[in-house]
Amino acid sequence: MIRIVTRARLAQLENDARTATEQARQTNGAANEAFGRHMLELSAVTDRAERAEAATTEVGALLARAVEELSEAQQELLLKDIEIRRLREDVNRGRREGETLTVLLHYGEPHTVYASREDAYSDTATHGTDPDAVWVPAGERPPSASKWRCEAFIYAAASNGFRRAYMPAPKPIEEAA
Repeated sequence: MIRIVTRARLAQLENDARTATEQARQTNGAANEAFGRHMLELSAVTDRAERAEAATTEVGALLARAVEELSEAQQELLLKDIEIRRLREDVNRGRREGETLTVLLHYGEPHTVYASREDAYSDTATHGTDPDAVWVPAGERPPSASKWRCEAFIYAAASNGFRRAYMPAPKPIEEAA
C-alpha cells in the first residue's frame, strides 16, 4: 500500500511528535522527583529502623542486667531470710548458762561477734589471714598487740549477760598503801 503524505500531514506528525516528546520529558521529570522522594523516605525509614534496632539491643542488654541483678538480690534476700529465721530460733530458745560467743578483735578493737571460734577463724581468712594459720594463746599480751585475736565470752545469768571466759590474773599494784 502506498500512502501519500502531504505537508500538512507531515507538519501535524511533527507537532504530535514534539508534544509527545515534551509530555515524555515532563513524565520523566515527575518520575525522577517521585523516585527522589521515595529514596529520601526509604533512607529516613532505614535510619529509623537502624536506631530502633540499636535501641532494642540496648534495652535488651539493660533488661538482661536488671534480671541478673534481680536474681542476685533474690538470692541475697533468701540468705538473709534464712539467717533471720536462725537468729529468731536462737532468741526464742533463750540463753543457757555456759553458752559461749566469740568476739573477733582487730588490733584490740571488736570487729565481729560469732557463735563459734571456728566461724571467727574462717572469717579472718576473708580478711587476708592464711586459712591454715595456727592460732596460739595470746597470753599476757595486750589485745592491741595482735592483728587478729579471738576472745571467748560465756553467758552468765548472774551477771545478766556475757563475761570473758578467760580473765587475766590480777597484777599486783606496786607500792600500794
